[in-house]
Amino acid sequence: MSNLRSKTIIGAQSLGHSLLKPVAALGGFAWEHWRALQYVAAVIGTALWLALNPRYWKRDIRTKVAHQVMAVGLEPIGFVCALAAFVGISVVVQLTFWTGEAGQSQMLGPLLVTVVARELGPILMNLVVIVRTGSAMTTELGVLKISGGVENFQKEGQDPFTHLVMPRILGVALSTFCLTIVFIVVAFASGYLFAAWTAKGSGNMLLFVNTLSKAVHPKDVSNVLAKTLLPALFASASCCIDGLGVTGTFTDIPQATQKALTRSVAGLFAISATVSLLTYLKA
Repeated sequence: MSNLRSKTIIGAQSLGHSLLKPVAALGGFAWEHWRALQYVAAVIGTALWLALNPRYWKRDIRTKVAHQVMAVGLEPIGFVCALAAFVGISVVVQLTFWTGEAGQSQMLGPLLVTVVARELGPILMNLVVIVRTGSAMTTELGVLKISGGVENFQKEGQDPFTHLVMPRILGVALSTFCLTIVFIVVAFASGYLFAAWTAKGSGNMLLFVNTLSKAVHPKDVSNVLAKTLLPALFASASCCIDGLGVTGTFTDIPQATQKALTRSVAGLFAISATVSLLTYLKA
């Protein structure tokens, strides 16, 4: 009887340990990402605070921010315009045609603003910036860290955060916002022109512009700003953290890059979903 009781107790303990392992792993996973989120938020807050302080805007800092804007926002402009034209032709024309067929032409403006401006524009442009710039940024900072470039900044009495992190975060955020505006304008313009050319929509440009302008509300502007800037800030801060966090050899850089890109994409969709949920709940 005693042996049976002992076996029962041992079995119950083993079962309890086996059930606690997934819970402990989940707790550790959540805690790790919560700490990472706090770190990213601290980096973004520090960068924005420095950006609002005029004494940190020295000539070399302004030059570095301008360089980031040129590299992130100007070089992919051709690809962005081509992508916007494709979206405009495939989405704007379809919405124009089907709202007309359904006799709901008054819904064209709100649908275009919601689908193209509020949803597709910010998400696609952030993805373009993350894929194109995030890996390069993480790799560049990782190489700089391992080769001793960060220590050289410190030896020269310069703050690495001000010279390496802040320009990248501000440059990526500003570039993403500009690319989003370009994407929205080109998508609407190409969709209108293609619809007018194929006679699938009204050829009256003033009517099309008026329809869009009436559909834009303050919440749409704030939605686009939030969905554009917040993921861009999050992604650039994540890439800077993982790039400067490389402590081993050059072979550790690809792992840091993969980690930064994964976190950036996950943050993009999490932020976009949260902003959309808050927007629709207030509607």
